[in-house]
Amino acid sequence: MRVMGLDYGDKTIGVALSDELGWTAQGLEVIHRGKPGEDIERLVLLVQTYGVTEIVVGLPKNMNNTIGPRGELAIAFAKQLEERLSIPIRLWDERLTTVAATRTLLEADVSRKKRKQVIDKMAAQLILQGYMDANMKR
Repeated sequence: MRVMGLDYGDKTIGVALSDELGWTAQGLEVIHRGKPGEDIERLVLLVQTYGVTEIVVGLPKNMNNTIGPRGELAIAFAKQLEERLSIPIRLWDERLTTVAATRTLLEADVSRKKRKQVIDKMAAQLILQGYMDANMKR
């Protein structure tokens, strides 16, 4: 059973995948959004390829816990995924995940160009790991 984590953005979607035991998250890829529906079809292929049984979509909330325009877009995207796939789609608070990913990459002295290439994938990994840690079966 694998879980997929998504960092949904205007231009890209960061994708992370759990190990088969659901303990760790690893960044998988960054989908560059193009024509409408292409990104969802790519996700359908990844779900089938890796045997994904659940997807976690990062929900960008405001710091006061309200949902703004970015959050509404993430909710709409999650609904599209749910209509296309027959697996549970969860929303997970993603506040500050991109900040945390950036800080980690800066501490690792990763160049600006390389950071730009992996930041969304790393944010998806942090979203997924946070979800799995909070929902770990004890």
